[in-house]
Amino acid sequence: MAPMLRSVLFRPETRLLSVRCLSSINAASAAASSSAGSEDGADKPLRPRANALTDEIIRVDHAGELGADRIYAGQMAILGNGPMGKTIGHMWEQEKCHRAQFEQLIQQHRVRPTVMTPIWNVAGFVLGAGTALMGEKAAMACTVAVETVIVEHYNDQLRQIMESPDPDKELLETITKFRDEEQEHHDTGIDCGAEQAPFYQAMTEVIKFGCKTAIAISKKI
Repeated sequence: MAPMLRSVLFRPETRLLSVRCLSSINAASAAASSSAGSEDGADKPLRPRANALTDEIIRVDHAGELGADRIYAGQMAILGNGPMGKTIGHMWEQEKCHRAQFEQLIQQHRVRPTVMTPIWNVAGFVLGAGTALMGEKAAMACTVAVETVIVEHYNDQLRQIMESPDPDKELLETITKFRDEEQEHHDTGIDCGAEQAPFYQAMTEVIKFGCKTAIAISKKI
């Protein structure tokens, strides 16, 4: 495996959030929000139309980050004022940045969003709120399931980009960064007791199946 590909796919294992979920969140969230705001305000020119691979990647990742944004919105609607509010809020802020970046890429590359966007918008919120109503640990089990699929999905895309004749370095860097943050969210869920949720195994398998189905649909339509 090429050194560059190895470095992208196999990052050193880190536990970016402490097992103590209620400790203060550092300034990363504020920095990320500030960065996203500056990018949103930038007047970036249109690029040549994306090739088939880039078109598919941007469309499906935009759909995925929209869904993730709505999942955390649903969780915050139920748990935002409780002990888990700060932790969920931190993850949600990162997902907002991810969504904003892919909305920018959709415009720059003139990629057609998935026609399923309205459905994923509602389904994401319902999934987040529904699992949050089952309790904090169930909400974290949802996070673990979703982020497991997203990390695997991003790793597959990184392989595809690296193996393409003309890798898009900016897209590679964006997906690598977002993959690492999604891994952080997964680790947070584990640290916050996801595996102690009732029916953890069954719940996470159902959610994973739903996520994989949504990815397969969003790639094409």
